[in-house]
Formats: sequence, C-alpha cells, structure tokens
Amino acid sequence: MKMKTVIVCDDDEAILNSIEIYLSQEGFRVIKARDGEEAIDLVMKNEVHCMVLDVMMPKLDGLQTVLQIRKKFDFPVIMLSAKSEDTDKITGLGFGADDYVTKPFNPLELVARVKSQIRRYVTFSSFEKKSSQLVCGGLVVDTDAKSVSVDGQEVKLTAREYMILEYLCKNAGKVLSSSQIYEAVWNEPSFGTEKTVTVHIKNIREKIEINPKDPKYIKVVYGLGYKVEKI
Repeated sequence: MKMKTVIVCDDDEAILNSIEIYLSQEGFRVIKARDGEEAIDLVMKNEVHCMVLDVMMPKLDGLQTVLQIRKKFDFPVIMLSAKSEDTDKITGLGFGADDYVTKPFNPLELVARVKSQIRRYVTFSSFEKKSSQLVCGGLVVDTDAKSVSVDGQEVKLTAREYMILEYLCKNAGKVLSSSQIYEAVWNEPSFGTEKTVTVHIKNIREKIEINPKDPKYIKVVYGLGYKVEKI
C-alpha cells in the first residue's frame, strides 16, 4: 500500500516535531511547513492526502491558507487552534476545513482524526451514494442492508442502537426529544423513558465517534433533545 502523505503546518517547532513523531510511527510520510505560504508551495509539489494546519501563523494564517488550497484541492484539512469558542470552529469549517482540534490536544486523538479523514477521503473519492443510504459526512446508514459505517469502516450496533441512529439520520438537522425517539423506536408511549434513550445514545457515540465527549455526529441540544448534524 502506498504511503500516505500528511503536511503539518505550524510555526511552533516543538508541536511540529511532536506531531511528526506520532504520525511517522503510524506509517505516514510527514512534510513540515512553518507558515501558510510554505504549506501552499509544498502542496503544489507533492501528492497530499491530509493537512494539519494551525490557525495563527506568520505570513499567511491558517484560514487564508485553507481558502487558497480549496480553490484547487479537496484533500482533508484539520485545523489546530488555541481558541475553543464555537465561533472559531465555525469560521474554520466555513473556510473549507474538515475537522478542528483545540490546543492543547492529545496527539493520539489527532492521529486518529488524521486516519479517519484519510479513510473517508480515499473511500468517498470513488463513493457512489445508493438510494438506500443516509449519508451525514463520513457516517453512512444503509437502510436496506441495516448497516452502519464511519469513514469507510463498518460499525457494529445492536438492533435498537441501529434503529435510533437510522431515525436520527432520517431526520438529520432536526432536534428530536427523548420522548420522540423512544416512541418512534420502541413504538409505545414514553413515560419517564428519557434515561433509556440517553444510555443508548451514549453507547452509539462510543462506537461511531472518535471522541465521544466531543461528538461530531450526534449532538445534544440541552433541554430539547438530540440531532444528527448535516455535514
């Protein structure tokens, strides 16, 4: 299998070296850049499968860099930033980034996110959606096969977990209360059943999310319910 190339761009040499060590140990070819201009130059000269890109950098910041890259390339970009506000994440994703990691971060989680994004990129570059498939980013629920995959990797769910996830995906973008989910999946009235749904949602997250504490797919809307994001 051909080695996958990851460009890591950050003006902090210690962070660059740390990420290089972890990614290299997983078999990736790592190319380092210290600013956005250097990153763009390297993209033009190499076949790139993923980029890890800091937001705050000299010469050309991460947001402007990803904006330039998206004019020609569609490989996944993971943004790094010391800021944790949702508005900053939305800005980065709006500029064309695929994922967002807040500093300080766990290097193993970053490696997992790189792997996930590359799997999705390689799998979906030749992906043709079937009419039976509900697709929310890298999450695919096949209602005919009753199967679930995340970034091209099959995920094993119980029958009840599958039914909950299918219901959420069929209503992607909508906030569904625990009572609505229970009545749709169990097909009976819900009386004090919120905890049952909560436990099942927790189990599903453990199986489909890289970091269940910071879920990408199933979001909680406090006081109202849950929703699967349209990604």
